[in-house]
Amino acid sequence: MVERNWAGNIDYSATRFHTPTSVDEVQSIVVAASKVRAVGSRHSFNTIADTDGDLVSLAALPPQVELDTQAGTVTVGGGIKYGELSTQLHENGWALANLASLPHISVAGACATATHGSGAGNGNLATAVQAMEIVTASGDLVDISRDDDPLLMDALTVGLGAFGIVTRLTLSVEPTFEVAQRVYEHLPMPTAIDRLDEIMRAGYSVSLFTSWRRDEVEQLWIKRRVAPGSGHDDEWSRFGATPATSDMHPIAELSAEPCTEQMGVAGPWHARLPHFRMGFTPSSGEELQSELFVAAADAPAAIQTLVELHDVLAPVLMISEVRAVAADTLWMSPCYQRECIALHFTWLQSWPDVEPVLEAMEAALAPFAPRPHWGKLSTLAGEVVRARGARMDDFERVVNEWDPTQKFRNSYLADLLT
Repeated sequence: MVERNWAGNIDYSATRFHTPTSVDEVQSIVVAASKVRAVGSRHSFNTIADTDGDLVSLAALPPQVELDTQAGTVTVGGGIKYGELSTQLHENGWALANLASLPHISVAGACATATHGSGAGNGNLATAVQAMEIVTASGDLVDISRDDDPLLMDALTVGLGAFGIVTRLTLSVEPTFEVAQRVYEHLPMPTAIDRLDEIMRAGYSVSLFTSWRRDEVEQLWIKRRVAPGSGHDDEWSRFGATPATSDMHPIAELSAEPCTEQMGVAGPWHARLPHFRMGFTPSSGEELQSELFVAAADAPAAIQTLVELHDVLAPVLMISEVRAVAADTLWMSPCYQRECIALHFTWLQSWPDVEPVLEAMEAALAPFAPRPHWGKLSTLAGEVVRARGARMDDFERVVNEWDPTQKFRNSYLADLLT
């Protein structure tokens, strides 16, 4: 049986596929392998998780969830998904500060690739990581923490799977909170460009859904933290947009049933911060994805560039999402030491048609030196991506120290590293 990623566009080339049920078993697999990689929830659209050796899924590990209310942390197993973790946290009165647009992804995989939600004050999901347990190339189990070695944590947290297999993570948590989200339609595109920073700070988490039309952004999603029991949010239109009259899907022609509740009705953080509910197929289900990060200061000009490319993008584009991500200190984060605007693209599931469009778009955005999402599609050459990463040389040095025999190296990393 051929093992594939979630989108079905990648056939993994591993010779063996493992689903260990204990950390000891993970260690034994790593020791025996000449090449090995971990695969998370398979939501990457490129070959970052691939290997021609042994592929390891941690989905069968015990779903460890250990709360430390004094420290304000939770320690979880390497195979747990955000949807599973979030429910347990909320039931115990705790929350994560941020979530991605869908809860179906694994915590370890999302953090390793700097996956994110939105919010000008919210870092990517990896910024919550306070400690990790990693199986290294020798099979040893190594614990590192931000308290003991913050610089090493900055190097390893967004690790791209290059240092080993992460079998446990400790995340920051906070008391549970409620969020209300409201969707607005027909935001004028000139307003979106001219007042982008203000718009992205209009809520705790804000997203624009657009096909890059000259006249309007089709949908504006604003999620606000609210006091418990405050109920319906009655605030009306913002920025010249019109309040939606019913729940909406980001792709307007699709049913809103998979989406989290809207219309300003307050609910638990984990039932509002994602766009999609755990029990449903996220997004369209048949798609390709890419994403580029630009400095927040460059975002209005970058958006204008994309508007001018509308006719090129339209034949293969399903929808785009614009989100804000706070700056951080993680070496391999696309938002390392800079506030970012993330430009996300959901494409038709036809790589021969998408590839030349994506290449043309990335070339048009080159003046803004965008950094790609590590788990999504890009045509940028490895040397270009490397040149845009502020700590690439430092990252490679630490990778070589931790994995001198290149056991965790694959074709994706070989293209990125020298």
